[in-house]
Amino acid sequence: MRIAVGLEYLGTAYAGWQRQLALPSVQAEVERALSLVADHPVVTACAGRTDTGVHATGQVIHFDTPAVRSERGWVLGANRYLPPDISINWARAVADGFHARYAAMTRSYRYLILNAPVRSALWAGRACIRHAPLNAERMHESLQCLVGRHDFSSFRAAECQSVSTVRLLESIRVVRQGPLIVLDITANAFLHHMVRNIVGAALVVGEGSEPPGWVAALLAARDRTQAGITAPAAGLYFQSVRYSYGAGVPEGAGAGQSAIISALPPREGER
Repeated sequence: MRIAVGLEYLGTAYAGWQRQLALPSVQAEVERALSLVADHPVVTACAGRTDTGVHATGQVIHFDTPAVRSERGWVLGANRYLPPDISINWARAVADGFHARYAAMTRSYRYLILNAPVRSALWAGRACIRHAPLNAERMHESLQCLVGRHDFSSFRAAECQSVSTVRLLESIRVVRQGPLIVLDITANAFLHHMVRNIVGAALVVGEGSEPPGWVAALLAARDRTQAGITAPAAGLYFQSVRYSYGAGVPEGAGAGQSAIISALPPREGER
């Protein structure tokens, strides 16, 4: 039987999703908990590997098991053995051909920026903290050139191992909610550090160092060395995954329960 699972986690204490030999990982904790419930070693595959310090509210994984447990049994049983910063939200039996990564149609991330004059004890590790005023409207305007199918070489990490640098970016928006600036982005897939590098470019525009058209020039250059900083991991959340109808997982496969990334109202003209 193949089981799909949705989970959320705070990535601060982990060296990313992927299992590491000598470092703590989310995957190792999840597999340990599921193995105790299944009474046999469990190996998982995820929809998207998150890096060190990156969080998730709508991560999706799958695993195979001969063990028969109810959906509630998988959720409550695994959560019993998981640390407080990792939680399973749902579990579903799915078709044998389902694959959390390869069956995904789109993935969505959210990036949080606390734009405040002083540091915050509550948001430390959960958002990027920027003290200088940022113009969210300029940031939103500058990023609209990225929507569509493009070569995102200017926004990939130097160590990115992806064969192709072309991705289809479905939507991107930046809105302000009080001191919080929230960036939402959806694409078929992402290059290594792609979201954080896009945010880094948006920050340069938001602080007024470059005009909005600078991002389009970066995209056309296909040269990472011309782009801005890589934004901190602390502000990044793997929010949701979309699968085709009938895949057997909840629609959108995410948004978890975390209040700090609750749904935003639509921008003017999107209602």
